[in-house]
Amino acid sequence: MTVELICVGTELLLGNIVNTNAAYMSEKCALLGLSMYYQSVVGDNAGRLKGLLETAKGRSDIIILCGGLGPTQDDLTKETAAAVMGLPLVEDKKAREDLKRHLRKLQRPITENNWKQALVPERSIVLYNANGTAPGMIIEGEKNTMILLPGPPNELIPMFENQVYPYLHERQPEIICSKMIKLCGIGESMAETEILDLIEGQSNPTIATYAKTGEVHLRLTARAATREAALALLKPMEEELYRRFGNKVYTDREEVTLEEAVAALLKEHHMTVTTAESCTGGLLAGRLVNVPGISEQFKEGYITYSNEAKEKLLGVSHETLAAYGAVSRETALEMARGCKEAAGADIGIGITGIAGPDGGTPEKPVGLVYIGCCCRDRSYVKKCGFTGNRSKVRESSVANALTLLREAILNEVES
Repeated sequence: MTVELICVGTELLLGNIVNTNAAYMSEKCALLGLSMYYQSVVGDNAGRLKGLLETAKGRSDIIILCGGLGPTQDDLTKETAAAVMGLPLVEDKKAREDLKRHLRKLQRPITENNWKQALVPERSIVLYNANGTAPGMIIEGEKNTMILLPGPPNELIPMFENQVYPYLHERQPEIICSKMIKLCGIGESMAETEILDLIEGQSNPTIATYAKTGEVHLRLTARAATREAALALLKPMEEELYRRFGNKVYTDREEVTLEEAVAALLKEHHMTVTTAESCTGGLLAGRLVNVPGISEQFKEGYITYSNEAKEKLLGVSHETLAAYGAVSRETALEMARGCKEAAGADIGIGITGIAGPDGGTPEKPVGLVYIGCCCRDRSYVKKCGFTGNRSKVRESSVANALTLLREAILNEVES
């Protein structure tokens, strides 16, 4: 079945509030196996909402409306939806009693316009609201079903979870199950090329690529009657991706970040790390410190922005800086080696580059970054050329440094 989402409220169009309902509803409908092809935001205007509903009726099986169920004159969702479905409004006695009880509990006076919220479209399924004054409604027509939900998330979410989700699940018994395979050390275009045959031949399950800063995520999605059956469909695809990408897969759990995967490797192999950063100014250390319990693996972090700091704290030689410059393969390697020795760690990693927007030259343009890594007796240097603004260059540098750190650990333990 197809589902369409319409969020109602002028405040959404003006940007006064963030439309978190759209993200929530999209995710939930996807898990139910419903195909959502259209989303709209419309202001508190009956004419425009009516036109949108008429259009939605011609292309979607289920139309979900969020917001516009309040007591004031600009709350027009219920009235407009009922008119489009050809139904009169009638008073629901339980909704009226719930409304009275809720307002008295809040010690708020009951004004005449409050009773408007007890009116519902005739023959609709009323979704009683335990967290507010506006009930929701399900209006079943011959070809379409409209589901009306209150706008506040603290009312919408429990109403959807407890009443609407079970209703929709009965109508759409299949569920969708997803698995995320996260890669590092490979670009999106290369990753897609590696699995182009899988993408072109997909049916159930499906596979989609998502580019992240320094990473590529592959979402596998299967449709089946049960979660167990869906996971069984995903298993062969997942195994094939591991076969093709090998160590570039750093996790198959959606909630795990790259820094968490690196921290887990350090802990597993009883290794410690320290960082030396120039252009990233502590961002790499910050990513590592995001991981709870990292204090056992992360020794120290150095921010050596100036040449003087590189010499004083890390022991980078004056001759190296004079001959090759701060942004060079040689300096990155000496930064990595220097911080490793200073902290007495197993691994040292150094980052030096030109984040911009100024400071670049034809020989060393903005976005040029060198990352050095010394892992016990082995040394690595990676030259990177990034595009984007200063923030993007720095974030990309950190992502690539984490990837190089991970590769160095794996090389060490596999040798």
